[in-house]
Amino acid sequence: MAEVTDADFAAEVIGSELPVLVEFTADWCPPCRQMAPVLSALATEEGERLKVVQLDVDHNPETTNAYKVLSMPTFLVFRGGEPVKSMVGARPKRRLLEEIADAL
Repeated sequence: MAEVTDADFAAEVIGSELPVLVEFTADWCPPCRQMAPVLSALATEEGERLKVVQLDVDHNPETTNAYKVLSMPTFLVFRGGEPVKSMVGARPKRRLLEEIADAL
């Protein structure tokens, strides 16, 4: 799964042709680590329809603050350069897919 930073967020997420699921994550966050295999599977299975990326909140404060992310993990779905869906907390893959289905 790709990682994005403050420096390339605009190019990788805002400028993406596909909808993008961004996980705001941190090394110290157990639920974030729990989501890693779920997001990897999602990236593999939905790669044609959805781009899945991670942003480390500790190393990328500008983007984290710009979207007012306070809890980890926070998931934002971007479509056409705009955030269209926001979710907080770990969840099973099936539920995550259900929640983002309308954004795809």
